[in-house]
Amino acid sequence: MKGSVAEPSSWPPAVALPHPRPFFIWFEVEKDALSETVPHLNNVEIVRLIDRAAEAHLESLGWARPTMAAGGTMWFVARHEIDYRAEAFGGDRLIAATWVRRYGRTTSERATRILRPRDAVVVAEASTRWAHMDLRSRRPTRIPAEVIDACPPEPDA
Repeated sequence: MKGSVAEPSSWPPAVALPHPRPFFIWFEVEKDALSETVPHLNNVEIVRLIDRAAEAHLESLGWARPTMAAGGTMWFVARHEIDYRAEAFGGDRLIAATWVRRYGRTTSERATRILRPRDAVVVAEASTRWAHMDLRSRRPTRIPAEVIDACPPEPDA
């Protein structure tokens, strides 16, 4: 699935989000993203969409994966929790909203909500724990203050 950054006004106001500045990205469900037996969006593709939304959010803030790798750190997924709420089908345009819920010393919890705007249906909601890792030692490392400042967590989280 290919994605493109979306304007915040693309998100329907009737579907509330708990963060004042989430990041938005559009996706179109392509034929190769469908399950073979039941032609709806494959759950593996939803995981890919969640990962791409997080990646695009960090890219927009100046922390693209190649830049992080050159600096010796990277975000690794420690845990995904996904609630599948509705099906999506070939040709559907989806929008994903993502934001950081909270930070620990070396981890962050990111929320992602995937919506089909044409009918304001939430397709999936996810919570992902990301570990900030030192690539040399392969051990968790402190999240830089500039990351937290640029990507503030959910208020009161």
